[in-house]
Amino acid sequence: MNVSPDLELDAAGLQCPLPILKTKKALATLQPGQVLLVITTDPGSVRDFEAYARQTGHELLDSSVEGACFRFLMRKSVLR
Repeated sequence: MNVSPDLELDAAGLQCPLPILKTKKALATLQPGQVLLVITTDPGSVRDFEAYARQTGHELLDSSVEGACFRFLMRKSVLR
């Protein structure tokens, strides 16, 4: 996906629930519609980010794997 993030969060090396908690904090600094790139190394984060998007209304634009890293692009909901 060719979307430029407005902010990047490096959560590599952190285990659940820290990547989601740091994502929540980072999204709070963004304006509605802006995009956050999160990089993690926790394999459980794939499931966690899908659930977080469903529960919060933030849009999970893309998730991918690059080597040992998982990358998530999230767009802040206009409702939050």
